[in-house]
Amino acid sequence: MSASPPSPSSPGGTAAASGPATASPSDRLPRLPGRTSRRRDVAAAGAALLLFAVLAGIGGWLQRDSAVLRSPFPPLEAWWRPHAGPGTPLAVTVAVLAVAYGPQLAVRLPWRGLLGSAWAAAMAWTWSLALVDGWHRGIAGRLQETGEYLTQLHRFDDLGPALRTYTDHILIGSPRNWTTHIAGHPPGAVLTFVGLDRIGLGGGTWAAAFVMTAGTSLVVAVLVTLRLLVGEQAARASAPFLALAPGAVWVGVSADGYFAAVAAWSLALLAVAATRSSPVTRAVAAFGGGLLFGAACYLSYGLVLLVIPAAAVLVCARTARPLPYALAGAAVVLAAFTAAGFDWWEASGLLRTRYYQGYGGVRPYSYWFFGDLATAVAAAGLASAAGLRRVLAAAPGLLRTRARESRPTVAAVLLPCGFLLAMLAADLTGMSKAETERIWLPFTLWLPACAGFLPRRDHRGWLAVQAVAALLLNHLLLTAW
Repeated sequence: MSASPPSPSSPGGTAAASGPATASPSDRLPRLPGRTSRRRDVAAAGAALLLFAVLAGIGGWLQRDSAVLRSPFPPLEAWWRPHAGPGTPLAVTVAVLAVAYGPQLAVRLPWRGLLGSAWAAAMAWTWSLALVDGWHRGIAGRLQETGEYLTQLHRFDDLGPALRTYTDHILIGSPRNWTTHIAGHPPGAVLTFVGLDRIGLGGGTWAAAFVMTAGTSLVVAVLVTLRLLVGEQAARASAPFLALAPGAVWVGVSADGYFAAVAAWSLALLAVAATRSSPVTRAVAAFGGGLLFGAACYLSYGLVLLVIPAAAVLVCARTARPLPYALAGAAVVLAAFTAAGFDWWEASGLLRTRYYQGYGGVRPYSYWFFGDLATAVAAAGLASAAGLRRVLAAAPGLLRTRARESRPTVAAVLLPCGFLLAMLAADLTGMSKAETERIWLPFTLWLPACAGFLPRRDHRGWLAVQAVAALLLNHLLLTAW
């Protein structure tokens, strides 16, 4: 990288608006040790594309006679159906504007203006991609399809009995078993839509609007976290890539985009707590982060793996002081659901049985272990692969010289590795077979930040690659989510 390393004599950095940090990171982009050849960046992106193409080819070959992988277009849950829609000109316009002006605005806008602009850009990108499939198919009817949450909201008219008997309806053979998504998630997911319905925001349109508005706020949470741990310049460089992530195809409108945002804000509050000198601010932020972590675990069982990037946040900040408050916040959520009669551990065990009663029991692990990694390429994009190469290339040198490296440099490497480890752990469990382009959004949507470490003169080109990938995915395939 061309940026010079931060000066050890100057704390540098600008503190977040809520108050000064105890160890504010440098304003400069961290220098990552390791090889920084642009040719290697292109090779890494090419290798990621090859991985996806090979897995798609193998998937098609395996299913030439029968659907042994139980997926219409493996490794993605989609159908080959080239199409366009009302969102097509909007998506192309957003992409062109983001590529042309995004990198420049990311540098020049004031910080709060950047946060608002990045969120607005992510919203425009996500809505326009969703509208490629049309208003009903792409937005209003998506969460009302068979197996989705909205189809059984009437069974939660009386919340007490519904929660106390929630586990009675998870297995396929149980009386009045839940639809696929309700059975596959803790009750926090469906209760979100029950709450929207009860305040007068019922129906597919409001549900979709909520999911996309909440889901795109992840961009702000990631930028806040990066600014606190890696530095403002790193956050600014990553902002256009986060806003234009190909994963927006699945943020609009799968509930997993909303889950991803809750998880991201949990980590952002933990980062605030870990970098604040004020005991009150630290306690409040950590407790809030713990509450959101607990909420995330009651939105999706798999988000218990959020402990891995959460640990990375604390290691990056070199403190464990927020941990007791965060645990207390998570305990409040656990106690509330337990008191209401829902047993998370029992339900997760029943879910494993339910999973193997369905496609999970017949989808071959030997294919989907690699196929799931290919879906991460689709959601994160080729620029993420190029930037991640730089991060991983820096890791060996960082392990040898960690004591001499600045905290921003350590965080620049450690944070992405935390999300990679979480995905690998999910892959190894055997409970992630297909559909991970949406299920892993809480992890993959952080990876585009790695593209911020690519040379600035290349940012527009890499942004164009990201945009073209998302447009091709959404126009050539009809995604299931």
